Amino acid sequence: MGAGRESRAEKDAMTVEIVYALVSGALIAGAVTVVAVAVTLPVTPHAVALGGLVGLAHIVRVLRRFDRERRLGR
Repeated sequence: MGAGRESRAEKDAMTVEIVYALVSGALIAGAVTVVAVAVTLPVTPHAVALGGLVGLAHIVRVLRRFDRERRLGR
């Protein structure tokens, strides 16, 4: 993969990876929020923020891993 344009398959792979990262990140954020609320009982802004941060970290990790693998040609 040089500096040229991406093929249709590469664009589709990027789209799939982005959607996967967003959906799984949202699910993980929701799960962490539910667990944090269950531990603290009332819904606190800290529980929601924790879930959001964990979900965002997951999205970043997935997309960075995809970019690294794409650059290596895997």
